[in-house]
Amino acid sequence: MPPYAEDRTDPRRAAFDWTEAAARQRAAAGLVRTLRPRAAESGLLDLASNDYLGLTRRPETTEAAAEAARRWGAGSTGSRLVTGSTRLHALLERELADFCGFEAALVFSSGYTANLAALTALSARDGLIVSDAGNHASIVDGCRLARAETAVVAHTDPEAVAKTLGAHPDRRALVVSDSVFSVDGDKAPLPALARACREHGAGLVVDDAHGFGVLGDGGRGALHEAGLAGDPDVVVTLTLSKSLGSQGGAVLGPARVIEHLVNAARTFIFDTGLAPAATAGALASLRLIEAEPGLAARARTVATTLHRLLTEAGLTAARPDAAVVSVRAPGPDEALRWAADCRELGLAVGCFRPPSVPDGISRLRLTARADLDDAQIERAVDTILRTAPEGA
Repeated sequence: MPPYAEDRTDPRRAAFDWTEAAARQRAAAGLVRTLRPRAAESGLLDLASNDYLGLTRRPETTEAAAEAARRWGAGSTGSRLVTGSTRLHALLERELADFCGFEAALVFSSGYTANLAALTALSARDGLIVSDAGNHASIVDGCRLARAETAVVAHTDPEAVAKTLGAHPDRRALVVSDSVFSVDGDKAPLPALARACREHGAGLVVDDAHGFGVLGDGGRGALHEAGLAGDPDVVVTLTLSKSLGSQGGAVLGPARVIEHLVNAARTFIFDTGLAPAATAGALASLRLIEAEPGLAARARTVATTLHRLLTEAGLTAARPDAAVVSVRAPGPDEALRWAADCRELGLAVGCFRPPSVPDGISRLRLTARADLDDAQIERAVDTILRTAPEGA
């Protein structure tokens, strides 16, 4: 510890004194977040991660990642336009596009940067972005960085979208929505959103992070399920860190849109490319999904089973449209304690509290994984019920 650490008058310390007041405010509101490094083998039953299909530890995925690191190195060594593109990136892009039914794809270092790219590069300074009130933070940040006017509309309300577009008939417009919302696991009304876009000449951008691998034929995603994959006015973003069990993100859409992103998206041009190991791991997982099309259906079955058992026992849980099961908690402190009590009994669950939840309602968030067996489902439900706080 440096000698000035306890000197409250030291000007070097004063610059960030305000962080202590912010910490006190978070503590008073019960909203302190902490990092908890996990062990490689924790022994917990995992219903907290986003490994929807259970592929992150499949030997095919891990061996592909290890071999890529040995062959290509630990990192990509530069931006995609300099030295950061490998044959693995090109293969993943081609196979992702083919699997999901789009002309082309572009791989990014994360799903977050993929969303930033799509929204900033496809909007105009004098244009309009219409965004669902329940959209993920990466979409919210993309709208802010785009510098277009952003109109936030009611959750899953295509009529509000159409009305907003109709009020701005002469502006270049994008409509952006999650396909499956990460808090409650409900689906966006994609066909109705597409109709509203087409009535007003707007583009549709959909973040399919929680739909890809779970929805659509064999996990081809929510756009495929809705019959919109490959349409010339539709762009989809997704992450490689959920159903593919790896890391990274991608934008899929018409070839001319992808070519534009290569030349105009700052989070592509100026960011280091996705590491070869993550790229190869995602590619191996994609091939597993193609070879095992029942994985998507199994994830959905696990979700509906969890929901049924929990609601039959008297808890309030949102009906899952994909693999996210949201269980309401009485408040943020109760949610945090509930999750901690589950962990003590060997079950890892997610805990969502304000401000992460736009409606201010705290929840446990359960991940329905395709590799969970019936005994594990029963154990999870029993643990959640045994630890449920009063009022849940």
